[in-house]
Amino acid sequence: MSKPESKAYGSRLKEITEVLHKHGITRGVTPEKLRLILEDLGPTFIKLGQIMSMHSDILPKRYCDELMRLRSEVTPMPFEEVAEVLESSYGCPWQEIYEKIEPVPLGAASIAQVHKAVLKNGAQVVIKVQRKGIYETMARDISLLHKAVKLLPPVSLKGIVDLDMVLDELWKVTREEMNFITEAGNMEEFARKNADVSFVGVPELYQEYSTIHVLVMEYVDGFAVDDKETLLENGYDLKEVGSKLVDNYIKQVMDDGFFHADPHPGNVKIREGKIIWMDMGMMGRLSERDRELVGKAVRGVAANDAGIIQEAVLALGEFHDKPDQRSLYEGISALLSKYGTVDMGSIDVAEVMMNLMEVMKENKIIMPHGLTMLARGLTHMEGVLADISPEINMVEIASKHMAGNLFKDKNLKKELKNSGQSLYRSLHKAMDIPALMADALHGYMKGQTRVNLDLYAAPELERLLRRLIRNVVMGLWVMALLISSSIICTTDMKPKIWGIPALGAFGYIMAFAIVMYVFIKHIFSKK
Repeated sequence: MSKPESKAYGSRLKEITEVLHKHGITRGVTPEKLRLILEDLGPTFIKLGQIMSMHSDILPKRYCDELMRLRSEVTPMPFEEVAEVLESSYGCPWQEIYEKIEPVPLGAASIAQVHKAVLKNGAQVVIKVQRKGIYETMARDISLLHKAVKLLPPVSLKGIVDLDMVLDELWKVTREEMNFITEAGNMEEFARKNADVSFVGVPELYQEYSTIHVLVMEYVDGFAVDDKETLLENGYDLKEVGSKLVDNYIKQVMDDGFFHADPHPGNVKIREGKIIWMDMGMMGRLSERDRELVGKAVRGVAANDAGIIQEAVLALGEFHDKPDQRSLYEGISALLSKYGTVDMGSIDVAEVMMNLMEVMKENKIIMPHGLTMLARGLTHMEGVLADISPEINMVEIASKHMAGNLFKDKNLKKELKNSGQSLYRSLHKAMDIPALMADALHGYMKGQTRVNLDLYAAPELERLLRRLIRNVVMGLWVMALLISSSIICTTDMKPKIWGIPALGAFGYIMAFAIVMYVFIKHIFSKK
């Protein structure tokens, strides 16, 4: 590390230390305190908090709820720096491409800020400009945080969440967001998947003016989705707006597997009767398998079948150690007792998912990244609906959408094919049952039948058995040393110590040492 870099690291570390001291980190970290600390530490830490808020599978829900309140607005960079980024990206003065750029930004976030501009052809556009030096700043902060995690005491956030994993994910997600070509690709893919939806739109992308650090798109002068008064004044039906918003979001999740992961009111506008989705730097993806497993888990709740849910959870989750299936089954059974037997259309899918994530967190099962982003998205959607049209039943719309898809030709054929294959396999195996039973009885009559048991002991039982066996073995050692030493002492073996053979004396000392070790270990284990 060069001297300037070392100085920058030292300066930043001092700044972080001052903020932590200001908020009294040694007196504990409440959800609100954590949010305030992240806000004071700047863009990197605000982004870290936003990523952590999506991890309700590993972070307590109260922390996630508080972190979702992190302000997205930060201090904007001066227009001179904006001009530098533009000229560096285009290789020429910005005046050659734009007729005018508003110096005051429409908004400034942790990674970029947005300015209204006019192209040479007169088109009104929005320019998203990446913060100057943000990559180097965030790389430095992430490096410092990785080092700080190693120094955290056992009683800290380190015991609640795997901070190293969150930091790695933060850096991965942030690098994707900092590549505006990726966001441009997201916009094009989203527009393609929703081309047939008449009430959904995406800002027009100006690909020819977009680079890794600059994104240019159409300026949308519509109304914010939560601006109720303005929407009503312009003749919009809030219930219709809310219903269409939910219906499209469910389509994104269940049909496309490609959905907006941050659908807060600032990213959704209403223009000319259309819902315009904006800011696609953070998009979620669900594979067809994940979508099927989520549906399977929901059906398991409807059928009050803990076994089906457990299969789905184990297939969905990722885990480092072998999960305790008994504990998992008990957690799922408790979930079922909460909901009881309900109809499919009455299930709150978002609530079921959040409760399943709680069960997985308790059993140290990590959720796929797509599902944690979906949980965040559903929370934002519920917030928007509660504001503009609280009477809308999000679950009812979702269940109708899912029920409608069940009878599409492609899904019906697939279900019939899968059912047919399952029936064939079951019949084929059933035909073998009489022969297998006859073989088992024949082996039993000849004394050749064996039963293989796979026994699993709980960690507490393992420790108890290990300690018991160790004490028994040590007791046998003591007994053997005493007996052998006593026999030696009856002889005239030389050399002697204290009037008895030295070998016998050594045996007595060893036996005494073992007894004292067991005694002291027992005393300390009690404490």
